[in-house]
Amino acid sequence: MAMAKGFAGWGNDLYTGRRSYAVVPKIKIWLGVAIGVVIVCGGLLFKPGLELGMEFVGGTEFRVVGTTSTEQSPALDAARDVLGADSSPKVTSLGDGGVRVQVGKLSNDQTQELKTALAQAYGVATTEVSNQMVSASWGSDVSGKALRGSIIFLALVAIAMILYFRNWAMAVSAITALLHDLIVTVGVYAAVGFEVTPATLIGFLTVLGYSMYDTVVVFDKVRENTEGVLDQSQYTYGEAANLAVNQTMVRSINTSVVALLPVAAILFIGWALLGPSSLQDISLALFVGMAAGTYSSIFLATPLEVALRNRQPKIREHGERVLAKRAAAIAAGADAGIGTAAIAGIGALRAGAHRGHGAQPRRQPRSSRSEK
Repeated sequence: MAMAKGFAGWGNDLYTGRRSYAVVPKIKIWLGVAIGVVIVCGGLLFKPGLELGMEFVGGTEFRVVGTTSTEQSPALDAARDVLGADSSPKVTSLGDGGVRVQVGKLSNDQTQELKTALAQAYGVATTEVSNQMVSASWGSDVSGKALRGSIIFLALVAIAMILYFRNWAMAVSAITALLHDLIVTVGVYAAVGFEVTPATLIGFLTVLGYSMYDTVVVFDKVRENTEGVLDQSQYTYGEAANLAVNQTMVRSINTSVVALLPVAAILFIGWALLGPSSLQDISLALFVGMAAGTYSSIFLATPLEVALRNRQPKIREHGERVLAKRAAAIAAGADAGIGTAAIAGIGALRAGAHRGHGAQPRRQPRSSRSEK
């Protein structure tokens, strides 16, 4: 209970401004981390590179069922006896008891010969060994459609962000955060060595939607806090945006934890109990993408948006006026023995947190003298 109160109190302090983390002012750190991670993940796409599944490179797949053995060595020996010692079949143990063998394109005679060899290796009838041939053109078509879908999605997101927020800087920052999340997800996928399947592409596309949702939540609060920011002289645009990040931080963390728990269960527990399957393909993409999306929405999107907005003359000049006024107040307060923090206007950020939450002006007391 004490922990719950402590976490709730921490979140309340972040929302009201009594506690604040300097997220926006440290943009150089967050941007440096993001660039470094993107470079590393981009390099992983070249070495070791993505391991494309049979759906994308083409080939023949065999499935052995009706056997209690999930050992991979009998399948490897059978495939190399038929196709030669130089062949490199891909053998996977299935969670429901059985083995999947993937090889390159085979002739009809080779297909029948390998089917018989696999049945003998696992002691089952040839009817328990199924096979199918997949053309690489199918995977190429799926990849092309996924790429076109991603480009259309990003274009629609940019248009929607500009129309909704009336702020091109938010659109640019949101797209940058999306690309960061996608590159990180694909890079980790390459490092782990999971096979890229159609389910993986679904996971990648789902990551884009989740990341955008998280970023829009933060940006909506930024818009609320910065509305009319040029009409006052207590805090800068960056300070109001930093408050918005702090106010939505607990929500982002809670949402991400709730979403990551079932995905982690599928990824780790499912792998241990059921073995590799298409669920692991999509769950790895979702797990990495959701974690990256939480980071980018808090530490990348808003700081980058503020940096872009500060390049606009009105925002920059307003910030300079606020800081100059604050410096003058600090200097005057120092002579009077007033604390620097009290003059710096930190309380103005707290007031900004309550802006738009139904605060009503104080009513003047009604005079006891009756009007004649």
